[in-house]
Amino acid sequence: MALEIERRFLVKNDNWKKYITKKTVIEQGYLSYKLEDWVIRIRFNGANFKIALKKHIKNFTNFEFEYLIPNHDGEKIMSNLTNTIKKDRFFLEIEKKQWIIDCFKEKNFPLEVAEIELSKEEEELTLPSFVSKEITGLQHLSNFSLTSHPLSKWNNDDLRTLEKS
Repeated sequence: MALEIERRFLVKNDNWKKYITKKTVIEQGYLSYKLEDWVIRIRFNGANFKIALKKHIKNFTNFEFEYLIPNHDGEKIMSNLTNTIKKDRFFLEIEKKQWIIDCFKEKNFPLEVAEIELSKEEEELTLPSFVSKEITGLQHLSNFSLTSHPLSKWNNDDLRTLEKS
């Protein structure tokens, strides 16, 4: 069974940049319309396209099944989507743990989110100095939601929820 156990945090400073091991540019779009059901995502990472099927199970655990698809098919699907998102993805290694920083572009700039995948929900986690508020499970900050309601459309009260501590 393919499980994704992931926690997400807002980024409060640039201290993460010294840990970068790799960078990629991502464009992704969604073929789903409801977050409560199976979410179907297509992602292009600069080299290939993948289709992912995701469904929330509990807390911060999801089913996640991901498959490579031919680039020609991916290009056709992506060109017919309106709910897409673009971001720079940075891979980090900190104390033998793999972190990801997503720096959103265009309508979701300047949002920066740190993610870490865990082997189990109870896994001990030491938070690096660059993370602030945990946003795991906050639907309005999911990539899916940000495609249809990007930061650029948020009101001032909504934007205050992103204030860094």
